[in-house]
Amino acid sequence: MQVKIPLINQSHIKERGIFYVGGKKTGDGENQYYCNQMYVEVYIPVEKKHPYPIIMFHGAGQTNVNWLITPDGRMGWSDYFVAHGYEVYLAEQPARGRSAWHPDVNGKTMHHSIESLKRFTSDQGKWPQSKKHTQWPEGEEALEQFLSSQVEYLPSNKDSQKLVLEAGRELLKITGPAILMTHSQAGPFGWLLADDQPELVKGIVALEPSGPPFSNDITNATVKKYGIADLPMHFDPPVADKNELSVELLKAPEEDLNDGWVMKAPYHKLPALQGIPILLMVSESSYHAGYDHLTSKVLEQAGVAHDFVRLENIGIHGNGHMMMLEKNNLEIAKWIAGWLEKRGE
Repeated sequence: MQVKIPLINQSHIKERGIFYVGGKKTGDGENQYYCNQMYVEVYIPVEKKHPYPIIMFHGAGQTNVNWLITPDGRMGWSDYFVAHGYEVYLAEQPARGRSAWHPDVNGKTMHHSIESLKRFTSDQGKWPQSKKHTQWPEGEEALEQFLSSQVEYLPSNKDSQKLVLEAGRELLKITGPAILMTHSQAGPFGWLLADDQPELVKGIVALEPSGPPFSNDITNATVKKYGIADLPMHFDPPVADKNELSVELLKAPEEDLNDGWVMKAPYHKLPALQGIPILLMVSESSYHAGYDHLTSKVLEQAGVAHDFVRLENIGIHGNGHMMMLEKNNLEIAKWIAGWLEKRGE
């Protein structure tokens, strides 16, 4: 296959930088090295029009490439938001990509198989909405570029959340108050950083965040995580252990949606997230389409006001889970930018 090199004019960028946050020295004597640091790219617009930067966090098996360009060589979301006056930071998860993975510290990794990646790229998924998927970039070269971009990742979401929370605290000290944009496995990063540093999180754009809440086993009421994250959060009343959270099964409110676990009254609130503008977005044909309403319900129960937006309900059709890479990616970015501007972000 002969690859056509995509070239994008970046006249909207005034300055760019690369740095690392977090991490620590490990080893001893002459065999010391850094681990668990997070690689960050920053892009400064020619004309800064917004008070808060956007920090973008990619999902499982992905890197900052998700935000930089599409598999068929079109403008990515980082360029789009910089061109519209936002300072943009791209955060590559620790133990992933250019944020070095050290097997003696981080343990084993896993990766997406080509077969499993079909749920992102085709209309042949096992969920009913899959057949509506029409926006994946056309052509074998685009598919090969996407498949080639996949990397290993830590099998434990809890471990990844802990590493990003630690590095993210340091990043927010550098950026100051910021908007967090998360995708998929990175969804809990937004909830956890806002819960930990509420004064520094001025908005959250959660694109199909990791879910469903509590557990994906609807036959067993065992609570496997703290609802929207695997790590403890600052609930009110306080929760010392996730098993203190009682759940009940919410029946699907309409056809083609999934049953799933939500909180059982009396509800535990998440006061640190209250008052932060939050957008929870799900596409028409993703496997998330069947269960992201459960995440929205748990946020509501926790007292967290947010906008739950299904793309088809705002006239944007045919998208899958990797919406930032698809044919109409800039139409979605434009809608998000409008949402941010309406909220003074």
